[in-house]
Amino acid sequence: MSLTEITTRIAKAAEDAGRDPAEVTLIAVSKMQPDDRVRAVLDQGHRVFGENRVQEAAGKWPGFREEFGGIDLHIIGPLQSNKVRQAMELAQAIHSVDRPKLASAIARIADETGHCPDLFVQVNTGEEPQKAGVLPQEADAFVAEVRKLGLPLRGLMCIPPVDEAPSLHFALLAKIAERNGLSGLSMGMSGDFEQAIALGATHVRVGSAIFGARD
Repeated sequence: MSLTEITTRIAKAAEDAGRDPAEVTLIAVSKMQPDDRVRAVLDQGHRVFGENRVQEAAGKWPGFREEFGGIDLHIIGPLQSNKVRQAMELAQAIHSVDRPKLASAIARIADETGHCPDLFVQVNTGEEPQKAGVLPQEADAFVAEVRKLGLPLRGLMCIPPVDEAPSLHFALLAKIAERNGLSGLSMGMSGDFEQAIALGATHVRVGSAIFGARD
């Protein structure tokens, strides 16, 4: 599948849901993709990308930024506290804020530098023990805590369990966001982004459907 096909499908899903396609940002997930595939997508004019690991992002994006300019980078994987400063220097958004210690580290560095990316709180909607994210029943309190730190909280993110209907998790995330007055919903990946858009996604994270399977 190509970038053009994905953007066409996003626009159609938005229109079918009675939404403006411009409300949905496509994050091209470039983690573990070879540079030539990433360059091919950049050559087509796409400028919003997602990386899981700060180290990989640091090795890849400064060079591409110099060459192509204006890249909007999103960190979408679990973030270790010792990588916060580097993540904040590199990225325009962090989608995986999931614990008080991490929020405090971000706040401290934001105070020091006068700069902070857009933040999304990751919610573990499936309550899976191996997965990052705050539990749904703890989300309201954690959102309040992040706001108390004066951080730019944009919305919520989730990764549904692979063996459950994703729409149930998207609906749950949307409900938590609504009651907390948050407009950003980072949800939906290659296999289910249309369902996510129907339920209000503002950011969809699509990797293999754009770049092909990872080597």
